[in-house]
This record gives sequence, structure tokens and C-alpha cells, in this order.
Amino acid sequence: MANPKIRSSAQNVKKSNATAGRKPAFKSPYSKADLEEIFRRFSVQRPEPKGELEHVNPFTLVVAVALSAQATDVGVNKATRALFAAADTPQKMLDLGEERIRDYIKTIGLYRNKAKNVVALSEKLIRDFGGEVPRTREALMTLPGVGRKTANVVLSMAFGQATLAVDTHIFRIANRLLLAPGKTPDEVEQRLMKVIPDQYLYHAHHWLILHGRYVCKARKPECERCVIADLCRSPEKTWDIPAPLVELPQQVIGTQAAD
Repeated sequence: MANPKIRSSAQNVKKSNATAGRKPAFKSPYSKADLEEIFRRFSVQRPEPKGELEHVNPFTLVVAVALSAQATDVGVNKATRALFAAADTPQKMLDLGEERIRDYIKTIGLYRNKAKNVVALSEKLIRDFGGEVPRTREALMTLPGVGRKTANVVLSMAFGQATLAVDTHIFRIANRLLLAPGKTPDEVEQRLMKVIPDQYLYHAHHWLILHGRYVCKARKPECERCVIADLCRSPEKTWDIPAPLVELPQQVIGTQAAD
């Protein structure tokens, strides 16, 4: 009979170190049926959810989302209505110039740096993409001021791709509800993509943002207004009875309360 192979102590240490370095696999507290029901209810409540940034084409959407960093959608909309009326293409934005762009967006935080980015991304769109907004995440992320979140919003809202842009609302909701907890937006995005049922993925981004903005609010969640209160696994939950599941009035973009 062959002698059994004896693993050396060095091999054992190597295996132990490798195992210790691995993150434990995420186990959702929600069953597959729970997840189906959560997003089914969101779909009944808001059959056609919309982003709340005003825009007229993919270019103005890129600009609006880039401007929305550390700012509310309402504040960005107020500033961009006049800006987009004056410049709705990369060339028109360049013709406007950085100083005049600053004048339009000076009510938005970090407006000086954002005005520079708007000029720089307009230049790059003309130089590298023929003035057209690219349709891939990798290409979008080469634009000044455009990160993964902005790219995902543009892919979803402008080009109809099923993406998840993890903003402050989604990051909070994913962690608070234990839906897809993570330490970084990228980690939360990866986990959400795994747990959200495929048939609900396209609208999930907006459902979660709107739920976080108007119900599961940052300072104090309004659990009595929540349609998934009975399913929610959040340790912060204060109410177990779900709100009536009725379709909400159609969104009127540009008139919502501030975040």
C-alpha cells in the first residue's frame, strides 16, 4: 500500500494564511422569496420610476450627474435649467466657456472645480468621441469628473442598460436593511447585483434611491410608511406592519423636495 502523503509544516502554514486572507462569503438574511416580494412591491408602488435630474440628452445627463456630487438633485436642477438652455452640446458648452459656466452653477457646491471638469469633459468628448457620449462604462470613466457611479447612471438612464449606481441613498439602504452590506460602493454594487432578481434589475437603482430619499431617510427611517416593513431585517426598524401597497402618483421631475 502506498504511503500517505504528509503535508509539510510550510505547506500547512501557506494554506492557513491563504484561508485567513479570504473574506467570508456574504449570506443574505433574505430568502429568494423575500427578495422577489420586496422588489415586486416596489414595482407596484412605482411601475416606472425615474431619475430626478433634469436633462435633455445624454450629454446634459452626464453633466448633471457630474454636478450632483455632494449636491441635491433639486439644487442641480435649479442651476442647470438655464445652463442647458444655453448649452446642450459639448461644442456649445465650450463656446460658453469656463467663466460663464461658473456663473450658471455657482449655487452648487465645489462649482469652480466642477466648471473645469465640464469644460474638460466637453473637450474630450469632441476630441475622442466625435462629440457623442460613449456607451460603455470604461469609456465614460475616462471623462473628467466621471466615476463609476456617474457612468452607471448614464448607462441606465440614457442607454437603457441594467446598472446599479451606488449613491449615498443606496449605500445607506443596502447596509441599513442588510440587503447587501459592504464597506465600499463597489462592494455594495457587486452584492446588490447578486441578490436583486433579474426581472427587477433595470429599475432597482431608482426604486432604492427613491425609497431611501422619501421613506428610509438618513436621519430617521419612516417605517410606518414603508411597504416592506414586514420583510425588512434592519435592526433600526421601528414598525412591522407594511404600508398600503398602492401605486404612487406619477413623478413630476424638478419639483421634488430636497434630499
